[in-house]
Amino acid sequence: MQKFNKLKSIPAYLPIVNIDTDMIIPKQFLKTIKRTGLGKNLFFEMRYDDQGKEINDFVLNKDPFNQSKILIAGKNFGCGSSREHAPWALLDFGITCVISSSYADIFFSNCFKNGILPIILEEEKIKELSEYANRQEEISIDLQEEKIVYGNNELKFEVDPFKKKCLLEGLDDIALSLKKSEKIEKFETNLKNEKPWVFND
Repeated sequence: MQKFNKLKSIPAYLPIVNIDTDMIIPKQFLKTIKRTGLGKNLFFEMRYDDQGKEINDFVLNKDPFNQSKILIAGKNFGCGSSREHAPWALLDFGITCVISSSYADIFFSNCFKNGILPIILEEEKIKELSEYANRQEEISIDLQEEKIVYGNNELKFEVDPFKKKCLLEGLDDIALSLKKSEKIEKFETNLKNEKPWVFND
């Protein structure tokens, strides 16, 4: 998992509430177990028409928003099913930070496990930040300092300390387990000595 520290980008603004995981990545694209290649299908039904052509009016099909690394979205983002393909698709598209007033719990947790920073802000502050998307101006995210810098303004946000550590160090569930490999090996050695019958074929 890539480390997350600082990020600067023109944000893309998608002011739709209750965007569920099927809207983020439709079910027909869930057959793969690879984390790559899903970005082209992100928001598929909003980005493409019935002939598979890009819908020009959709924000992520417009320049410069098709290069945005920050997505500002409506409340209850990531609701619906718990598919991990949703953060995979966002990440593969290039989005590493989502800003919303609320998230579905499982999606929120999956973001951290895949290197995406989901920030929770009040609606008033989200509207303020959306103006920078409308003006195509960059904003900056500083995870270490837990702040957003836009123009001459700074806005603080809060992140769970453990989740913050994982993002800063690029630790997913596997990496966290590997950090404890010495303790695991020591436990297994002791178990073999104390209860050798457990390991008999």
